Amino acid sequence: MGAIVEVENLTKTYKDGLIALGGVSFTIEAGEILALLGPNGAGKTTLISALCGITAPSGGHARIGGHDVVRDWRAARRLVGLVPQEVALEPFERVINTVRFSRGLFGKGRDEALIERILRQLSLWDKRNASTRELSGGMKRRVLIAKALCHEPRVLFLDEPTAGVDVELRRDMWEVVRELKAQGVTIILTTHYIEEAEAIADRVAVINKGEILLVENKANLMRRMGRKTLRIDLVQPVDTVPEALAAYDLERIEEGAALLYHYDTRGDGTGITRLLQALAREGLCLRDIETRQSSLEEIFVGLVQEGAA
Repeated sequence: MGAIVEVENLTKTYKDGLIALGGVSFTIEAGEILALLGPNGAGKTTLISALCGITAPSGGHARIGGHDVVRDWRAARRLVGLVPQEVALEPFERVINTVRFSRGLFGKGRDEALIERILRQLSLWDKRNASTRELSGGMKRRVLIAKALCHEPRVLFLDEPTAGVDVELRRDMWEVVRELKAQGVTIILTTHYIEEAEAIADRVAVINKGEILLVENKANLMRRMGRKTLRIDLVQPVDTVPEALAAYDLERIEEGAALLYHYDTRGDGTGITRLLQALAREGLCLRDIETRQSSLEEIFVGLVQEGAA
């Protein structure tokens, strides 16, 4: 479908000399979900603020829907919906009026059918006449999403949208994100919950110290960088790993009742067959074996640690 967000060598340096963005470049395809991952202070919120016109970049260029976010900021901003980290709502205003007002700020005419559809989609219709102060934290976050959607943006930025939200509501919001994607909305999600990225993202971008470490298809990333682990449950626990098995770098767990063998599927061979033969020669009887793929969280931590080295 083509790129709807284009970022070229974007920088942001504050007056105190802090470099928040150090030459960021990437593109986001129309209709995809991009998860932007990074530790605290990595530059995630600064990047989103620059793209949404909240903070002025120091250098480089960024375009949304072909509109430069600095030179043609009005047109760019009309295409963008933003759900910020902070929950800032007028406490005594009704939910439906809060959303109506946000639509009006973008110069959009009144559209009660659209407002109803958005509130129903976010399970807020029954709360439409409640004041926002009466809502739970999770419902307030849904109101923020409704405000961001009411002017029908093509690009939606979600900055930690499920922070402080319970697991059940978080999964409900994942479903909302999937529905928005199905409607053609492009979504950029920052999160500390790696399982969110693993569950719903098409691509993953990792940022650290103001620099993009990678932008890659999620499945390809996990296949390329993920390790697999073979768990070997023994019939009889071992006090130590036999010296003859030292080359396999086995990890002894659960007081010797099980061993872990880490291997890379990209190699010429996994070594599993030789390992099992070696275990048999050492007289170790197996109760069970199990393999698992390393998670996106483990890959993310490894990338950040590597970038900090």
